[in-house]
Amino acid sequence: MGFNGLTVGIIIILLGLYGVLTRKNTIKMVMCLYIMSSGVVLFFVSLGYVTDGQAAIFEDGSRLMVDPLPQAIMLTTIVIGLVITSLALALALKIYEEYKTVDVRDLINKQND
Repeated sequence: MGFNGLTVGIIIILLGLYGVLTRKNTIKMVMCLYIMSSGVVLFFVSLGYVTDGQAAIFEDGSRLMVDPLPQAIMLTTIVIGLVITSLALALALKIYEEYKTVDVRDLINKQND
């Protein structure tokens, strides 16, 4: 059994999920979310792959073609993921300026005090 894009995408998603669940640093959590997003992109782009498929340009009738829709949607997802990541990192910076920590446990303790 070889690794293909679907398998690697799922592994990357799970690695990102593990990082989000185990890290307490907000910046590391944001980066793990971006890793998860990259895994989702790889997974969905791999869904559109067809072995020996041609581009979706019809010249001589119907033939085996690659679905271009997942690639088009994932381009939008990449841009949106980058914007959300930069916004989350900016919020983490503001949290650090306000509370002088990026540790989630310390932030919860400071909220309760």
